[in-house]
Amino acid sequence: MAPAEDLPVTRMSDIYPGIDPKPHFAEQTYQGKVVLVTGASRGIGEEIALFYARAGASLSLVGRKSADLLEARTRILAHTSDAQIQVFVADVVDTQAVKAAVEGTVKAFGRLDIVIANAGKADPWKKPFTESDPDNWWKTMEVNIRGVYNIAHFALPELAKSKGYNIIISSVGAQMRMPFASSYVTSKHAVNRLNEYIHAEHPAVKTFALNPGAIKTSMADNNPEAAPWLIDTLQLPAATCLRLTSGKEGWLSGRYVSANWELDEVESDWKAKIIDQDALVNRLHVP
Repeated sequence: MAPAEDLPVTRMSDIYPGIDPKPHFAEQTYQGKVVLVTGASRGIGEEIALFYARAGASLSLVGRKSADLLEARTRILAHTSDAQIQVFVADVVDTQAVKAAVEGTVKAFGRLDIVIANAGKADPWKKPFTESDPDNWWKTMEVNIRGVYNIAHFALPELAKSKGYNIIISSVGAQMRMPFASSYVTSKHAVNRLNEYIHAEHPAVKTFALNPGAIKTSMADNNPEAAPWLIDTLQLPAATCLRLTSGKEGWLSGRYVSANWELDEVESDWKAKIIDQDALVNRLHVP
């Protein structure tokens, strides 16, 4: 496995002072905002949705199974009983279902401010792609790229109206070359580039490709040998999302960002270099 290309800053695994969500919860800083989360019925997506609800936002939860979405809604309401939550059943590769979810969100709440494109797919990384089911290989690519594209296609016009935020859940894998993980790694690398296009074509929207960290989710169970490295909490990406959409990190729009980075350190030590060199984007390494 080739080493990841990463920013040399302090690595964080859990909530730290720079992303402390308590002020957002106490001050209800997202009151009046509408947040749509795909893959919202469990894991990272559910935790991100919960943090926004606790900060006062209204939620649109999107997932493939109605029962799972309703259970997630119940869990979120257990923490914040007055949250306004709509659920929409949609497979993100289904263009018309995604369109209906976005339109239904705007109809229910009147606006859309933040989108978290979290739905994703990963398979066991055990053999070369020539020995894998080609249809399943392509299905992973489809979920991870087309799914992100579909939600962006229909949500960006609404986000432009609200001057809102778009976050694509990417992966540190996007910056690695892992044998047997070609569908996952290639798809995550591709959505980083799509994030750059969103920034270029929709300048009113702030957009980020976010590595959520190394988290032991149900999707990660496909590769149990990675368990020793899955040390980060679900709260880390959730709190990072609150910071990225708080109005303070617009200079990172269009770039790859990692929840593992201590963001105050990134800003104090690296901001000038990142802006000057247009860094944290996909780029061919030329010797």
